[in-house]
Order: sequence, then structure tokens, then C-alpha cells
Amino acid sequence: MVVELISVGTELLLGNIINTNAAYLSEECANLGLSCYYQTVVGDNEERITQTLQLALSRADIVIMGGGLGPTPDDLTKEVAAKVCNKKLFLDEKAKKDIEDYFAKKNVTIPDNNWKQALIPEDSVVLYNANGTAPGVIIEYGTQKVILLPGPPNELKPMFENQVKPYINELMPSIILSKTVKICGIGESAVAKEIDDLIKDQTNPTIATYAKTGEVHLRVTAKADSEVEAKKLIKPMIKDIKERFGNAIYTTDVDTSLEMIIAELLIANELTLATVESCTGGLLAGRIINVPGVSETYKSGYVTYSNKAKRKCVGVKKSSLEKYGAVSEQVAKEMAIGAHDVCKADVVISTTGIAGPDGGTAEKPVGLVYIGCYVCGKTTVKEYHFNGNRAKVRESTVAAALTLLRECLLEYFSENTFGKNKE
Repeated sequence: MVVELISVGTELLLGNIINTNAAYLSEECANLGLSCYYQTVVGDNEERITQTLQLALSRADIVIMGGGLGPTPDDLTKEVAAKVCNKKLFLDEKAKKDIEDYFAKKNVTIPDNNWKQALIPEDSVVLYNANGTAPGVIIEYGTQKVILLPGPPNELKPMFENQVKPYINELMPSIILSKTVKICGIGESAVAKEIDDLIKDQTNPTIATYAKTGEVHLRVTAKADSEVEAKKLIKPMIKDIKERFGNAIYTTDVDTSLEMIIAELLIANELTLATVESCTGGLLAGRIINVPGVSETYKSGYVTYSNKAKRKCVGVKKSSLEKYGAVSEQVAKEMAIGAHDVCKADVVISTTGIAGPDGGTAEKPVGLVYIGCYVCGKTTVKEYHFNGNRAKVRESTVAAALTLLRECLLEYFSENTFGKNKE
């Protein structure tokens, strides 16, 4: 089946908002086994939305429209879709009650224009919204489907996951099942070379690579008459991939991040963690603190951007800064050990580098980074050279720091009985 995506909103055309919805929906539709050949962004204009929807219906089985379901006059998606599909609008009592309850919880008077959100095209499937005031809609237009979703990602994503995916699955003639393998510490080209034979020989299941900052994700997808059969097809390929990449694979759960795995390792082994950052300026701590429940392991975070802060906060020696410079193996090591001495964390990760665009020299170019990792008395420091602008260098540093942290933890656990088999 063919799906086409339409994102509605002038703010998207102007670049005021990044269109994360399209990326999310594209990946989810691919996982469902839908073929997507076109995506469109259109502004809040009735004529252009109409033309865009009509064109999409001329070449797709399913059209998914995101945005334009709000209460203001320029929110036109539902009205246009109803008109194109020859559907009248009627008041949905449950949608109206949901709006009443939403504003009652906020103790705010309901603006009159919000009632238009409770108007639903006739003979449609209503996607009630647990996270906002705009219900979604599935318009069944002959054999085609027009799916309308609210624009805010925190409303669109759960609505798609909980209501639209099951609906689309019922339409599919066969089951499409995917499993994601996440690899860290190995570059995309090296991963691709290692699985070149699998890619060349693929029929069912298929394998696709996706490069992320500091990671490579492999998606294995199988098509079968049932979920059980699809899982049987996927299982041997996943086993093969695991044999090829070993510990470089940190999860096969699409919703699990590297920082989640690290937090699980630390908590399971009752180890505490601290971070001390220079060039990343708190980005590393932010990634870690995003993990729910990480307070069980995370003790402290230090941003020691200046040389003075490195000395005062974590005890880096003045002589080391003068002899080796702030961006050096010695200082990265002293930052990690010093943070341990200050807060008594079992594990510390440190970053220092030249993110640019200025500050580089022939001896120490922009992109040079040192990352230190202290684990229960042993300190490891690695040198890295990253390309890209300032933001990219900092992002790459965070990814590399998490990878090094996991590697050092696994090494430590392999040498200590209590940590084995904890991953």
C-alpha cells in the first residue's frame, strides 16, 4: 500500500519549526510496510491545501495530514479534507466533553473558537486526544483513507502509536515486522562492509542501515502471514548480526538509548556516576539526566569550562594546564580523577576539546577532543578527532563519551565477577 504525507503549517514553510513529525511518520510508515513516494509541506491556505490533498489522493491509498486541527481560523485541514471527501461536519459529543474536561482541569473558561475542534466529518473514525483538545480523524473515502492528526508532536505521536498503527495494521494484507539492532563504537562504512553479504543476498527479511551520531542502527524487516512467522524469519538474521558485532551491539530495542543502557548497568551494579565537562558544557549530563530513574546512580555534574574552574572544582593541577594545555590527555585524566576525589563517585566521565570554530592550531586542530573515564580506580583516556561545525563536534563528543563509558564499564565487569551478565 502507498502512503503520502502532508504537513500543514505556514510556520513549517518559514522554518520557524523543524518538521520532526514528517521524520517520525516516515519511519513509522516504513515499519508498517507502507511505501512512501511523496511528502509535502503546505501553508495554511485553503486553495493550496485542497490542491495538495487532491493530488495526494490521485496517487496514494492512504494520506496522512499533520497539523491544522487547531481552533483558529487559519486551521483548515479538517474543513478542507471534509470538503474534498464530500463529508458534512457534525458535533461529536465525546469530543466536546473532552474539551470541556481539558479546560476544567486548567480552571480556564473555554474560548468559543475551541468548539470547532469537536466538529467531525460524518462516517469517520474519531481519534480522541488524551493530550490536547484536537481529536484526530480517519476519513474513509471509498477504498482510500485520509488520516488527520494534530500538529504538536506530543499529541501526534501517541495518537499515531496507540490508534492509527493498529488501524493500518488491520488494513495490511500481511504482517510487516521490524527489529532494530543498535551499534556503537563502529563507523557506518565498517558496519556496511561487515554486512555486505547480508545486504546483497537479502530477500525476506531485508536489512537497512541508518547512521546516527556515534552510532549505526540496523533495521531487519520481515513480511509474513503472521507475527509468529515474521519473528521466525527475523531471528536467525539477528543472531548472525550479533555474532558479527558482539559487544558493539548495545540493544535490540528500538526505544532504548545508549544512556538508558548505561544507567541500567550502573544501577544494577550499585555504582554511582559523575560527569565533568569542558567543551560539551553540560550536554553529556543532559543526555544522562534524560533517563527516568537515573537519580539512583547520578551524583554530580561539573562544567569546568575555564582553566580556573578546572583547578577550583575538580583539582586539575596548574602545572598540568601550563605544560600540556587544557585540551590534553593529562588534563582529561586529572578531570576524571579529580571529580571522583571531590564527590566520591565510583565512575566519572570527562570531556575536554576544541569545538571551534576558533582556537585550533597545527598541533591542536579544531575537533581534537580527549575523553577520560574513571571506573573504580582505573582511568582510561582516549584521543578523538571530529569533523564538522561547533555543534557537530560537541554532539560527536557526547556520543563518543557514552560509548567509552559503556566500554570501560563492560571491561570492568568482565574483570569482576559481580558485574558479569548484568547487561
